[in-house]
Amino acid sequence: MIYYNDETITIRSMKETDSQVIYDEFLNQNWHPSIETYKNYYNEQESNQRYVFVAEFEGDIAGYTTLIKNALSGPFADKGIPEIVDFNVFQKYQKKGIGNKILDAAEKVASELGNIVSLGVGLHYGYGAAQSIYVKRGYIPDGSGVWYKNKQLEQYCDCCNDDDLILYFSKSLG
Repeated sequence: MIYYNDETITIRSMKETDSQVIYDEFLNQNWHPSIETYKNYYNEQESNQRYVFVAEFEGDIAGYTTLIKNALSGPFADKGIPEIVDFNVFQKYQKKGIGNKILDAAEKVASELGNIVSLGVGLHYGYGAAQSIYVKRGYIPDGSGVWYKNKQLEQYCDCCNDDDLILYFSKSLG
């Protein structure tokens, strides 16, 4: 399915062959993800458990995000609120408006599922660009504080500033 298309950017659903391309792009950035993650995204898309929005810039895969119909973790878990999960624009494609187009497509589908969309974002500097785009787009913290390894972090608790240290946000789509 094509969610958006202009002369340079296309947002579409995931193809089975995208898993390897996404994996390779992350390796080029010196990240070491599991290719199984992207294969699972494709399989979950095909079984209607997850939407996957893949961005192409001038024909090359430039980023993606996914949308699940019901948040599985954090403060929005099992409340029937859709959640944007794993938003990425590869470094060489950033600052071209691609991230906003991906989120436009995901939010449009989320608005068909409800009037609120949620997401969680990591707190270390690697998530700085995502944090900024979410705030500019009207996402607000949910008020539950910081979560670590899927648990609300208590005051003075130890944690590690890794990918599991998360702040949750929501946005009204009404």
